Amino acid sequence: MGTDGGQAAPGAGVLVTGGAGFIGSNLVEAFLERGFRVRCLDDFSTGKRENVAPFLPNPRFELIEGDVRSLDTCLTACQGMDYVSHQAAWGSVPRSIAMPLQYEDINTRGTLNVMEAARRRGARRFVYASSSSVYGDDPRLPKKEGQEGRVISPYALTKRCAEEYARLYKGLYGLPTVGLRYFNVFGRRQDPKGQYAAVIPRFVKALLAGEAPVINGDGSYSRDFTYVANVVQANLKAFSAPPEAWGRVFNIAYGGRVTLLELYNVIADALGVRVPPRFGPARAGDIPHSFADIGAAREMLGYAPEWDFRRGIMDTIAWYRETLA
Repeated sequence: MGTDGGQAAPGAGVLVTGGAGFIGSNLVEAFLERGFRVRCLDDFSTGKRENVAPFLPNPRFELIEGDVRSLDTCLTACQGMDYVSHQAAWGSVPRSIAMPLQYEDINTRGTLNVMEAARRRGARRFVYASSSSVYGDDPRLPKKEGQEGRVISPYALTKRCAEEYARLYKGLYGLPTVGLRYFNVFGRRQDPKGQYAAVIPRFVKALLAGEAPVINGDGSYSRDFTYVANVVQANLKAFSAPPEAWGRVFNIAYGGRVTLLELYNVIADALGVRVPPRFGPARAGDIPHSFADIGAAREMLGYAPEWDFRRGIMDTIAWYRETLA
């Protein structure tokens, strides 16, 4: 097993689990652009074939259609891979409350299967997606690693479990794990359809159709919305994370706060569409505010997010205009 702290080399092999999803497909694209060999593992339960279709002609891209709940599939996918970027999971706090057993099966056991396969196959880094939801009911802002409260959804619990397993795998087996706590990621390829769609694509889709977007709560809840290009940078930095970062988890965000009402106004102004929003009940399991302290990621990973919220939202809206037209 590699224990180097040097730079990830183009030409190395990267496995992206969930590579047909929103974040995963952005990672696949970025890794291919940087010269990596990229293998995608996805069962298309939430990922989309159109997200990976442009990569299929690339000789450095390989697609394995399979499920992270199968250890054998994970062992095959990790064979010959230098780095693992584990993104495969079911998202959505409300859906996890409705389907807790499914989340335990996919998110917790699936993550453990990929982690074990990475260990057996000698991966140089195991980088995985965690979530700001692990901060749970702790009210302190900004959110800082080591100041977690009690989780308040099955989804958050699965992400907390992933962090604990990664800490154990580093301590017990020496697997170089690096966790990335994503804060409300948005950007191109994020699906606007379905009852569990994220808030930004839902708002854009509704306004483009001349419909009133629904704000859960009174609009005062705030989020540290994080453009997907910042997440790509964080994953690349984590591939060359030094040994002192192994077994740890880092906030990945821009480090700002936008309320849901402010979000509506920014999107409505950018689209030139004014349909007053409707207000619905706050969703169970939602934390009121998220705002990240990204100091640890800056210091230990060299993470330096380049896309602020407004720049990212303009790029995202341009993509939706093109794809939803």
